Amino acid sequence: MTTSEGVPEAGPAGTAAVRPNRAALLTVTCLGQFMVLLDSTIVGAALPDMQRRLHTHLSGLQWIVDAYVLLVAMLLLSGGVFADRFGRRRVFLAGVAVFTAASVLCSAAPSIGWLIAGRVAQGVGAAALSPASLALIAAAHPAPQDRVRAIGLWAGLSGIGLAAGPPAGGILADAFGWPAIFLVNGPIGAFLLVAGARAVRESRNPGAPSIDVPGTVLSILGVGALTYALIEGGSRGWTSPVILSGFAAAVVVLAAFVAVEARASTPMLPLRLFRERLFTVSNTAMIVVGFALMGSSFFFSQFFVYVQGSSILRAGLQTLPASLAMVVVSPFAGRLAARYGFRIVVTAGLALAGLGLLTLGLVHAGTGYANVWWRLAVVGIGFALTMSPLTGAAIQAVGPQEGGLASGISSTTRQIGAVLGVAVLGAVVRTRQSGGASFEAGLGGAFLTAGAVTLACAVFTGLWLVRSRRADVPSPGPSAGRGSGAHLPDHPLEREQR
Repeated sequence: MTTSEGVPEAGPAGTAAVRPNRAALLTVTCLGQFMVLLDSTIVGAALPDMQRRLHTHLSGLQWIVDAYVLLVAMLLLSGGVFADRFGRRRVFLAGVAVFTAASVLCSAAPSIGWLIAGRVAQGVGAAALSPASLALIAAAHPAPQDRVRAIGLWAGLSGIGLAAGPPAGGILADAFGWPAIFLVNGPIGAFLLVAGARAVRESRNPGAPSIDVPGTVLSILGVGALTYALIEGGSRGWTSPVILSGFAAAVVVLAAFVAVEARASTPMLPLRLFRERLFTVSNTAMIVVGFALMGSSFFFSQFFVYVQGSSILRAGLQTLPASLAMVVVSPFAGRLAARYGFRIVVTAGLALAGLGLLTLGLVHAGTGYANVWWRLAVVGIGFALTMSPLTGAAIQAVGPQEGGLASGISSTTRQIGAVLGVAVLGAVVRTRQSGGASFEAGLGGAFLTAGAVTLACAVFTGLWLVRSRRADVPSPGPSAGRGSGAHLPDHPLEREQR
């Protein structure tokens, strides 16, 4: 017999029957999330090689990154609902298949247009794969303590992909060219399809809400129009008719999105949640985190290659301190927030990251690496201290039945910030270059802008983020859809703290 979630009922016999499959389930889901996280950092290391071989400009590189992040951001919440309604195993395997096929398409792309199309398809696959993988774990571990341990392992093991991306991207791009960074997903995806079909049991939630199709479509169109205007404005001219039309379309479509969500019976983004100050402040801060972190890391490898003359391989290794610092520090963020409160930890993390970005804005071609690596590490440490506590703050602001939804929205707002960060900071570089400044000066302006925005956000959270007692600090829950579907963590080492 099974529960309504499709999980075998508890009991001595049932427990014994299920446990042998849990190791296989955890292996498959961890590897799936590892593939997604690896892709999120491996691409940055190969951007200089893409620019050279595809003969594209900065705007083309921005689209390579933002095409993927945009689809993940806008489909993430719907991905969890899809998994609940149509089967978590089915959606997970479909996501793996789409992501793998899209990776092969990216590797074979003859032009920048085909590569961007492949990145869009990768985003669709990731938006299905990630929440379904965590939903499978949550459904297979109905006991809270078992679930906490399983999610911790899922986050920790899959999070290795975040740190492995920069060196792997540098090695592969330097030895074989940028297509190799996408081909690496082929064997992983093939293994996941075979192992997942054999070892993972299906589960679903018959009571999952309906999918908000109008809201999803309007969100993609609105944020997509805004991203287009921001990326293309530097080359086409900020006052050109097409760019002004892009900004106008973004305003109109996003206004329509707000109106639709306010009237929908099961909205993908319940606007009522933003009446809570803690929820609004934490998600606003999460947008800034995505903006500054993704926007600045977009330029890390380019700085080492184009400004300091490093090889692609060396540049991939040189960017490692930022992601490695995040992997090491992130597990402690929840404990620090539990002891000292959200406001202190988040504000300190944002201040640290902001100062690190400001110091990066002062580096130049002659700055030795011994005086650069620690700046990257400071940025990584600062952002690692902010993401999990910000999700915890968002969860605390809502009712206990909406914790998964709150964590999913927190992930989505970070991804939206990432889209805007790549677009806006790229516009800063292009605008400074069009004014006669060098690429080095443009990068300095981008890092200084990201640092200033992050420091301003630190002041904002210091004033408005509610301080919580230890007993009140929850952690990211195991689900993020409007049903029981799981969320994509704000950082791969985001864990439940009890």
